[in-house]
Amino acid sequence: MKLLIVRFSSIGDIVLTSPIPRIAKSQLGATVHYVTKAKFTSLLDKNPNIEKVYYFNQNINEIIPFLKEEKYDFVIDLHNNLRSNILISKLRIKAYRLDKKNWDKWLMVNFNKRIAISHIVDRYIDTIKPLGGKNDGKGLEFYYNIDTQFTSHFMVPAKYICISMGAKHFTKKIPIDLLIKIISNTENNIVLIGGKDVIEDAFKIENSIDKPIINLVGKISLQQSAQIIDNSQKVLTSDTGMMHIAAALKKETIVLWGNTVPEFGMYPYYGDINVKTTNFEVVGLRCRPCSKIGFNACPKEHFKCMNEQHLEEIINNLN
Repeated sequence: MKLLIVRFSSIGDIVLTSPIPRIAKSQLGATVHYVTKAKFTSLLDKNPNIEKVYYFNQNINEIIPFLKEEKYDFVIDLHNNLRSNILISKLRIKAYRLDKKNWDKWLMVNFNKRIAISHIVDRYIDTIKPLGGKNDGKGLEFYYNIDTQFTSHFMVPAKYICISMGAKHFTKKIPIDLLIKIISNTENNIVLIGGKDVIEDAFKIENSIDKPIINLVGKISLQQSAQIIDNSQKVLTSDTGMMHIAAALKKETIVLWGNTVPEFGMYPYYGDINVKTTNFEVVGLRCRPCSKIGFNACPKEHFKCMNEQHLEEIINNLN
C-alpha cells in the first residue's frame, strides 16, 4: 500500500499528524509520502516513517506531475481545504479526509457554547481507520539532529525552564509584562526561545529583569529549539507549535491559553503516556473564544484572557 499524506501547514498542525505515518507504516505496512509547503519540510525530513517529502512554494501545480507518477493507492487528507481538494481531484485517487469540526467551532466562537470536540489527533487517526489503522497510544513524535555545539556556545545551563515566546497571532502570545513578572518570581534558570517576530520583546524582558537569562530568541533554528525543549525541565508556552513539539518530546507543559480554548481539541497530546500538563485559563469571559485561530489585536481591546491570568498559581507551578 502506498499512501500520500497531505498537510500544508503549520508547525503545530504538522507535528500533530506525526502518529499517522507511524501507524500507517507499522500497522498497515504502507509506504508513506507526505506533501507540504517548502518552509515546513524540516519538520518531516528526519522522520523515519516517511519515505519521501514533496513540497511546493506557492502553487500546488509545481508538484502534481511528480505525484501522478507515484501512483498512490490512497490520499490521507489531513488539511481538507480548497487547495487539498484541488490536489486530490487532479490526482483522481480515493481520499480519506479530516473532519475539521468547523460547525462546532463556529458555535463556540459565536455563541459562547463550550462543546467538547475530540482531539484533532484522534480525528486524524479516524482517517486511516477504514484502511485498518488504529491508535497505538504512543502520542506524537518529533525527530531532530542533536547539536551539542550551540548549547555550549550559548552557555545553556544543565537545568532550566524553557519559555516559548512566539505565536503566529497576537491573541495567543503571552504578554511581555506577564512574562517579566513570572520570570522575576521564579527560582529557576530561564531559556527563552522564539522567532524573529519576538526579538524586541525578548530584549525588553532581558533589560527588565535583574537576573541572568539565556535569550535564544531569533538566534537558533527550529531543530535547535526542539533540542532546547527536549533538554528542559518544563516548558511554559501558549497555544503554539512549540507546545505540540514539547508534547511530542514528552515534556511537562504549562500552557497559558489566550483567545483559544482546550475544547477546540488542540491541547498537548501524549497518547497513553502519563506526562503532566497544566492549563491556565481566565474562565468566565463571554468574549472567549473569540476566534478558532487568533487575531493581530484583541477585538475588545482589553486582552483580559491573557492579562488576567492567575500569576501566583503560574509561579507556584513553575517553582
